[in-house]
Amino acid sequence: MAALLTAGVVVVSGCGTQHMERPAQTPLPPVPSPAAAQQGPAAAPEAAVTAPRKTLRLGAKGKAVTWMQKRLTELGYRPGKADGQYGGTTLAAVWAFQKVNGIKPTSTIAKRTWEALEAPRAPKVLVPGGKATRAEVNLTKQIMVLYVRGQVKLITHISSGSGIPYCETTTWQGKEQRFCGSARTPTGNYRTTWRVSGWHKSYLGELYNPIFFNGGIAFHGALSVPLYPASHGCVRMPMNVAGELPGLLGKGVPVHVRGAYKRA
Repeated sequence: MAALLTAGVVVVSGCGTQHMERPAQTPLPPVPSPAAAQQGPAAAPEAAVTAPRKTLRLGAKGKAVTWMQKRLTELGYRPGKADGQYGGTTLAAVWAFQKVNGIKPTSTIAKRTWEALEAPRAPKVLVPGGKATRAEVNLTKQIMVLYVRGQVKLITHISSGSGIPYCETTTWQGKEQRFCGSARTPTGNYRTTWRVSGWHKSYLGELYNPIFFNGGIAFHGALSVPLYPASHGCVRMPMNVAGELPGLLGKGVPVHVRGAYKRA
């Protein structure tokens, strides 16, 4: 987080509170792009999968929902417990899956989504030849993919920086201050640095289980993760994903941010 105090206004980049005892992280040099991605040994062909093909809407319950939840989990998404209840946690995983498979995100599970669940696409590799363990943030599709030892470990829906400049007045460190920024999630190559367990109070709000990777910019859980970029610069993700991520994403892991969101 770069901060400059000018005429009573703090100009910030990011949405978290930078740990001032640690030096700013220097971005990694560009990653080379060989023809093939480093994905480890080829997986064995998957047996034929047959989906229930029953139209589902948010709030649905039953075996078809359980099947979908289990299938999403198998593919690396995080729909929550396979409890047969189609709620908000499962919806966020559905959105991520639909975006990876070229389907416009919707809460309705119909023919195209069922077909994709039977024969899914792998997420596009943003950094071919990158480290076997790395996180890739696709700002265009608003997803994050975590690779561990060359294999896809987790795919999640995200909401990155809105890109809309902001100025907010709040009480911080015992006095009223005005914070302004660009609300951007910069593209580039970084590494994970420090983190906080549980809720972390920032000058711009509360972050759940934040893992910082670019100054004051972090991955973190949020109660609102809409289908469009809405943060001050951080990468928001569903609460259940943020609860699991610290156990999967260590310190010093490369984070590659690519793309740009195009508003309709």
